Amino acid sequence: MFSYSLDQLNEKAYVRFVGDLDIEVAELMETEIIPALQTYTNIEFDFQEVPFVDSTGIGLLLNLIETVKKNGLDVQVKIKNVQPLVKDVFDMLQLDKILGENVFV
Repeated sequence: MFSYSLDQLNEKAYVRFVGDLDIEVAELMETEIIPALQTYTNIEFDFQEVPFVDSTGIGLLLNLIETVKKNGLDVQVKIKNVQPLVKDVFDMLQLDKILGENVFV
C-alpha cells in the first residue's frame, strides 16, 4: 500500500513517499499529489521508504515533475534517500540526464 505525507516550510514542500511507486498510485497522483504541489517553487521528494518503482511509477514521477513546472514557476526539485535498487533503475533510465544531475541528492 502506498501513502505520502506533505509538509511545508515557507515555499518549500517536503514530500515523503512510502510504498511501491507503481500503477496503483496513478489515481492518487492525479487527484491529490499533483494538485497539492501546484504552488510550490521548491519541492523535495524523500524516497527512503520506496522499495520498488516500475515503468508506470517512473512515468508518474516524470509527469508530476513536468506538471508542476508547467505553471510558469521556476520550480526546483530534489529527490533524496533513493534505495539502491530504485537508484539502479533511475540510473539505467538515465533520469539524471532527463531531470538534471542536481536533482538527486
